[in-house]
Parts: sequence; C-alpha cells; structure tokens
Amino acid sequence: MTRILLVEDEEKLARFVELELTHEGYQVDKAFDGRTGLDMAEKGGYDLLLLDIMLPGLNGLEVLRRLRKNDDHVPVIMLTARDAVMDKVTGLDMGADDYVTKPFSIEELLARIRAALRKQTAQKQEENLLSCADLTVDVSRHRVTRGGKEIELTGREFSLLQFFMENKTIVLSRDQLLEKVWGYDYLGETNVVDVYVRYLRGKIDEGFEPKLLQTVRGVGYVLRDDA
Repeated sequence: MTRILLVEDEEKLARFVELELTHEGYQVDKAFDGRTGLDMAEKGGYDLLLLDIMLPGLNGLEVLRRLRKNDDHVPVIMLTARDAVMDKVTGLDMGADDYVTKPFSIEELLARIRAALRKQTAQKQEENLLSCADLTVDVSRHRVTRGGKEIELTGREFSLLQFFMENKTIVLSRDQLLEKVWGYDYLGETNVVDVYVRYLRGKIDEGFEPKLLQTVRGVGYVLRDDA
C-alpha cells in the first residue's frame, strides 16, 4: 500500500485530506508541526510527502531542505496558502516535486499525487536498468538480454554481472570481485573468480560483438564497449 505522510498544522484540513486519501486506498500518517514531520519522514518508508509551508517548529521549506540535504528523494508536494511566485520558486529549487495552493480541490490534489508517484516509479525503473552496448540488465526483474536475446544466468553469475555493470569501464581486481560478490567470509577456492568470469563470458560474449568482458593482465577484469 502506498504510504503518504501529511504534515499540516490545520487539523480540520488534515483530517479531511486524510479521509479522502484513505478512501482512495492510500495509507496516511499525520504530523502537525515541522519537527515531528521531519522526524517521521527521516525514519523512512513513505512513498510521498504532503508538506505545508507555514508550520510551527520548523517551516515546510526548512523541513524540505533538511530532507534533501540527507539525500532523501521521496516525492514532496508543498501545500501552501502563500501563492507568491517566489515561494513556489523557492520550494521547487529546494527539491519539491510540485505544489498546490490553498484552497485546493481534492481532485486536483489527487491528480498531483498520482503524477508524482508515476514519475517516481518511472525513475526507479530507469535506475534498475543497467546497460553496456546492447547488453541490458534489469535488476528488479532479474533479467538479462543482449541484442534482444534473453540470457539465462545463475544467481552468482547475475550478481557478478551486476557488479561489473555497476562499475563498467573500471578495472576490478580479483580481490575486489571476491569481496563484493562472494563476501568477506568466503572460504572456497581462490580461483573461483576466474572460473565464473569464464562462465559469464560464454553467455554474454560468445556469439556477440564486440566482446565486453575483458582481461587486464596482471590486474583483473573490466566490462567495457571499446567499439
């Protein structure tokens, strides 16, 4: 269920919005001042924030500034009775995704919420797609394709390829690969990296051009498209 945090000091308005959002199938938590809202938001787990600007304790712009400073990218829609252009510009420049000026219709608010959630979903999907030349890894779906052809990998092969994709063009040593893909406490054969790189090459490079998974003598391996 989509979780929304509503930070609004007008309790009647907050209750009205909560009822409407709950009716639409959202799970809603409320805070009535900026500090409480910030604490709740920083604990995470919310899919979207509805944030009033005029709040006791900390105003909404300061709450937003602190969230973005902590690299929190949850979508934020500002709710404000202040319709001055500079207030809107300031909020957007500080990382707000949208704003709604009071008084607003609940239909407009719902539409803005749906749009912000769609945008967030699209961004997450894009982040989960890794590519190098015509090789694509869909992390969320655990799917690998090259040249439109689906490639079946074991769990370990997938983890190894994902790490290469996340660090493409960077030469990775065997020790780095062993540590990141197999873990600190791995007690097996030390040549396991070479074995799995050979397996991986047979699946992602054999029959394809250019060859992507390359050996750097004396150092390790690198995934890159020299073409």
